[in-house]
Amino acid sequence: MSQMPESAAAGLDIGDVPAVEVVLTVAMHLMSAAAVACGLGEDDRPADLAEARILIGSLAGLVTAGAPMIGSMHAAPLRDGLTALQRAFREASPFPDAPGMGPGEDLTGPVY
Repeated sequence: MSQMPESAAAGLDIGDVPAVEVVLTVAMHLMSAAAVACGLGEDDRPADLAEARILIGSLAGLVTAGAPMIGSMHAAPLRDGLTALQRAFREASPFPDAPGMGPGEDLTGPVY
């Protein structure tokens, strides 16, 4: 049995991960989970809009708070993804929220 070098065995220490990478990783997890909750997954799972609302609202908070610090190169794709999820939520809802009242729209402004 061969032994791995100590550095490889230790794995990646979260303290060594740049903050931008942590924010982007968390945002991608929120986006993926929100897409599935909106019924956009490949497994034909029905939409769970209550879950989607929580996930999209949380993503909106992360993107809104983090954007000035992570820069537009990183923030622009997150904003685009967030807007797409907000629109997907509106389309999946049998009774769409009024403009400005959808998930995260209190932080991002109305999405049409």
